[in-house]
Amino acid sequence: MSQLFVRTGIEFTSRQHVLTHIGEEMLAQGVVHESYPAALLAREAIYPTGIALEHHAVAIPHCEAVHAKSPALYLIRPDKPVYFQQADDDAEIAVSLIIALIVENPAEQLKLLRRLFSELQNPNTLEALLGTPADNLATLFRDTILEPEKCEQA
Repeated sequence: MSQLFVRTGIEFTSRQHVLTHIGEEMLAQGVVHESYPAALLAREAIYPTGIALEHHAVAIPHCEAVHAKSPALYLIRPDKPVYFQQADDDAEIAVSLIIALIVENPAEQLKLLRRLFSELQNPNTLEALLGTPADNLATLFRDTILEPEKCEQA
């Protein structure tokens, strides 16, 4: 089970600022190795993670599993969009939601990425994540993306 960290009410000047923040926060939380911050920046430079969706854009920064100590996600809803390079294009897109993945197992990472892509393509899910009050964001994310099968059984 991944730990889930959530941050809202924060402003960034650039994607490098976001990535540096993620690296420092995850290091402070003890879920990554000292190598993680640099690896996250390096991977984003080579393999951008901005994803344009129907009405909004998200970024899913991550790096190799070797830099993780324990699985975690860091969900950030910045005060204003931050420009990330698009994953499948040279264009920059304004990202409203950032989901940093810290995964120890590459197979789990792929499974989680597939689930994220699937759920985030639903405009209702993304609108809910962008519009819910900050104190409900973690619960909504967990219920709709991380553990939807538990909600269906309830």
